[in-house]
Amino acid sequence: MTANPGNPGWYLRRLSRMGPREVGGRVGDTLRRRRWRSARPDAPGVTGARFTAVLPAGALAAVPPDAAKRLVAEADRLMAGQVEYFGVVRDDLADPDWCHDPKTGRRAPDGYAFDVPYRDEDAVGDIKQIWELSRHQYLTVLAAAYAVTGDERYAERVAEHLRSWWASNAPLRSVHWVSGIELGIRLLSWVWIRRLLDGWPGAAALFEDNPAALKQIWHHQRWLAAFPSRGSSANNHVVAEAAGQLAAACAFGWFPDSAGWRQEALRSLDRHLRANTFLSGLNRELATEYHGLVLELGLAAVAEADAAGVPVPATVRLVLLRMTDALAAVVDDTLRPPRQGDADDGHGLVVDGAGTDRWASLLATGDAVFGSLPWWPEVTGTDVRTPLLTALIRPYGKHGAGRAVRRPAGRPAHFADAGLTVLRGPDGIWCRCDGGPHGFLSIAAHAHADALSVEVRHDGVDVLADPGTYCYHGQPGWRRYFRSTLGHNTLELDGTDQSVSGGPFLWTRHARSRVLGVDTSDEGVSRWSAEHDGYGGSVHRRRVELTAASRELRVVDEVRGPRRAVRLAFHLGPAVAADLVGSRAVLTWARDGVERSAVLDLPGELSWRAHRGETDPPLGWYSPGFGRKEPATTLVGTGFTDGAPGFTNRAPGFTTVLAFRDCD
Repeated sequence: MTANPGNPGWYLRRLSRMGPREVGGRVGDTLRRRRWRSARPDAPGVTGARFTAVLPAGALAAVPPDAAKRLVAEADRLMAGQVEYFGVVRDDLADPDWCHDPKTGRRAPDGYAFDVPYRDEDAVGDIKQIWELSRHQYLTVLAAAYAVTGDERYAERVAEHLRSWWASNAPLRSVHWVSGIELGIRLLSWVWIRRLLDGWPGAAALFEDNPAALKQIWHHQRWLAAFPSRGSSANNHVVAEAAGQLAAACAFGWFPDSAGWRQEALRSLDRHLRANTFLSGLNRELATEYHGLVLELGLAAVAEADAAGVPVPATVRLVLLRMTDALAAVVDDTLRPPRQGDADDGHGLVVDGAGTDRWASLLATGDAVFGSLPWWPEVTGTDVRTPLLTALIRPYGKHGAGRAVRRPAGRPAHFADAGLTVLRGPDGIWCRCDGGPHGFLSIAAHAHADALSVEVRHDGVDVLADPGTYCYHGQPGWRRYFRSTLGHNTLELDGTDQSVSGGPFLWTRHARSRVLGVDTSDEGVSRWSAEHDGYGGSVHRRRVELTAASRELRVVDEVRGPRRAVRLAFHLGPAVAADLVGSRAVLTWARDGVERSAVLDLPGELSWRAHRGETDPPLGWYSPGFGRKEPATTLVGTGFTDGAPGFTNRAPGFTTVLAFRDCD
């Protein structure tokens, strides 16, 4: 988690969100770090190690030609030294400096890992830019390109870069030894690199016959065993740590500690997959990209255990099955899931080229492993990862041990435990309504102050958009904006957020939401209502109604409590133009060359203005991916609540109607 360096207040707020057991564990971690500074053990000697976790015969032949073509095109760009991370294009990949941040031009200092102030961008640079390259997922792409082509140029570049990294980042001697999620994902990448290079004559000399590689693999696993994410930080990070540890202990099981590491990693994976996932299958962080990350990590970990013949608890596969069904349920007609909570473009395993649809890939893997259900959306497109993963994973669904598991008979619209509801209409009208918990664990690290927000799409186009995330570190003003209540399609009172932030990954007070009613049984009209208590002394209640025949979405907002200043925001997608006159906005956009339009009738009780690309303060932005933002129109209405003491059946306070016009 990120702090404000040198700010004692942050540390006190962070400490207040920990329980006694977590505090004790962190004290132990601190003492261990001090001890390791002067007492770093040597990795045990290994002789006769052999890599046996190879791909089954026929796995590579199952890779679709178009997916292989995209993979090779991506590999060739990487070979030319070109890559883009988080909106920053770099051309230094032929011979990278592993601690250099191309965004700020800064370089993380050398020294004992736990002394590096990685949270301080002025001292280190943008840490995500530095860490991303060293996840070595671009090397899994190069290794996959070797596997499908046999071109040794790719394998030789992989070997060159691994040797460079191992030489430049001795155990505990750089910023790459600070965060467990980075070590876990890196181990998973190394396992797949070794697997994909198996046909290359130099593979054994690079890994099992290489003392430098053995030392790195052992120290990575020893680190993960010593410093697991704890308590209020046990979110997606701990799943990545367990997945990487399990993968390495299965595929690189060459050390005296391997069996113990393997069993503990499996127990951790089982425990934390269940802890991180609602029974409905949605990830408890309520941040969709982390749902995807955890699902990828879980599938990759199971693949390693199955390949090694290590029994996996049935609960692990059951959670992954539920996660896959939940993903299939919430995506829109173009297979895009909600844009909810934080998103940082993180992946568990990358072996595909640009243009491969992440969510289609996950659903294709889910179909192969678990079996699709009749209500699943059709998955189009191809990928490299699915045939490789599923060649290792034991079938579980219709043809495996899980065939007796009860699964949804129809497409779920409401996930009660997560408070997420999807209303669907004709012509690809899709509306997500948020009435769930603020976030996961006491700090809710990846939550946004977005209670009762809505997100509306038409045929995959963001009409009323969730603006996204944009950044984590180094730009506190932008971080606050993209997490704020004003930064979402919901209602703000007195210029404050519904939940109270204590730092960029810390919330000290969480708004409590509850869904009052959901009715999707009528094919003509779908309804949802919810409320939250995030504004002390006032309650915000919202009702949403989608009428299929008129293709009309009605949003009604009421506030119970004293008279207060209100701002009601509607963020339009970047493709949508708005002509605002008074309280009516005509929206226009194009999809596949076809012009579309809608009319947004806004509450006349408020004064409306359109904002676009403003910076002081930020307003009117959309982040298509981490580190990237672009101007988009935001409509904000200002005024006051009527000070109603309670909710009545009288005319509602604020009514918004979005009516889609005929497609032709």
